[in-house]
Amino acid sequence: MTKIVNHWIGGKTVEGASGTYGPVTDPATGAVTTKVAFASVEEVDAAVATAKDAFATWGQSSLAQRTSILFTFRALLDANRDAIAELITAEHGKVHSDALGEVARGLEIVDLACGINVQLKGELSMQVASRVDVSSIRQPLGVVAGITPFNFPAMVPMWMFPIAIATGNTFVLKPSEKDPSASIKIAELLSEAGLPDGVFNVVHGDKVAVDRLLEHPDVKAVSFVGSTPIARYIHTTASANGKRVQALGGAKNHMLVLPDADLDAAADAAVSAAYGSAGERCMAISAVVAVGAIGDTLVEKIRERAEKIKIGPGNDPTSEMGPLITKVHRDKVASYVTGAAAEGAEVVLDGTGYTVEGFEDGHWIGISLLDKVPTTAKAYQDEIFGPVLSVLRVDTYEEGVALINASPFGNGTAIFTRDGGAARRFQLEVEAGMVGVNVPIPVPVGYHSFGGWKDSLFGDHHIYGNDGTHFYTRGKVVTTRWPDPADAPAGVDLGFPRNH
Repeated sequence: MTKIVNHWIGGKTVEGASGTYGPVTDPATGAVTTKVAFASVEEVDAAVATAKDAFATWGQSSLAQRTSILFTFRALLDANRDAIAELITAEHGKVHSDALGEVARGLEIVDLACGINVQLKGELSMQVASRVDVSSIRQPLGVVAGITPFNFPAMVPMWMFPIAIATGNTFVLKPSEKDPSASIKIAELLSEAGLPDGVFNVVHGDKVAVDRLLEHPDVKAVSFVGSTPIARYIHTTASANGKRVQALGGAKNHMLVLPDADLDAAADAAVSAAYGSAGERCMAISAVVAVGAIGDTLVEKIRERAEKIKIGPGNDPTSEMGPLITKVHRDKVASYVTGAAAEGAEVVLDGTGYTVEGFEDGHWIGISLLDKVPTTAKAYQDEIFGPVLSVLRVDTYEEGVALINASPFGNGTAIFTRDGGAARRFQLEVEAGMVGVNVPIPVPVGYHSFGGWKDSLFGDHHIYGNDGTHFYTRGKVVTTRWPDPADAPAGVDLGFPRNH
């Protein structure tokens, strides 16, 4: 019997009423294992109304109450990390260790939310004028929404909702319809932790559900992670409807390798960062920029390592890389490799014909490595989101930085070098929001914010960290004067307060 994933509204499972369902496949077998209910406009409205009702109480709750619940949730999340990872593997296809890794990174943001009282401290200026004090406070917005991608079905929602609910908001999550089960497990754990009904809700669906969240007058802010075209649409539409928006888009992350770098370390890093999670992550390194005469040696070292990666089902403990999420996506990724030679690239490794014995209908693709890729090639220009690594050649550091900065994307980048001066210069000159120095995937820890530049971010706030706290709250300034008890009534004074 096919499993059905329904909505979570008001602290309980709510069966889909629209009659529309989407298929969820096991990427390792290609078989449809689950159906997910797609929400109608009316069902989205019901979730938002429930969240709005819950905000009336949750928004006035104490910090102690909120953080106490989050501490309990953190313990439950930690105890259930294997169960969540298994759901991710079953629907996304990534290997179990990768799935556990994303749960661990999500836990970092829960940790941050548990200590949110530090970020919510206000400011006070005493005696700015005679008996006048000024204080600044931050208050929650109300109902906020998160729209999240398939590649990290547990981690990316946890970049959003822990901070949102810790700061007093209520939350409506619209997860990817391709791997929805992790979000429902998380909702169940939040309820078990004591989160009041309606504070966290999940509605599944497609563009109908997304558009309704973007338009709904009671949704005050929208957080999004996904591709650049959709991020641009989310930002434009939600902003036009008067909402705060943080919309994180696509990426083409470069790794600049200088001639003095440890090439073994650089090759290890390139392989891990390009092919981990089958390349389905916005912080994957997809372009290595080799400076000077090291290119041939570096490419050979990458090839040697890439050929040894074991590809197989995510629930096989010996697998290091799993399948891609869908057959359509697998075919799209393959097209960049099959067309690369005609665009001037040298195909060092071609993984497009890869299959796994006994799992021939899975969404398999092997490791691909392209060398001497021109910047005009589609394999370089587009975000492929698969296990394809392009190597570009330049003669100097300056040419490498210019190449990186010419990209419309500015999510993350890295430099590999032993030269501290070059690394410091790179930090200042490169146009990207996250920079690694001998670190290939510079995803910030929870108390620093995540976000890119240029076409990788639409909106003014990065996600989680201090930016996350500011995004989910708004400031208020209070100016106060109290008369001294010894003073007689002063009468009406329509002028500005005297400052002496």
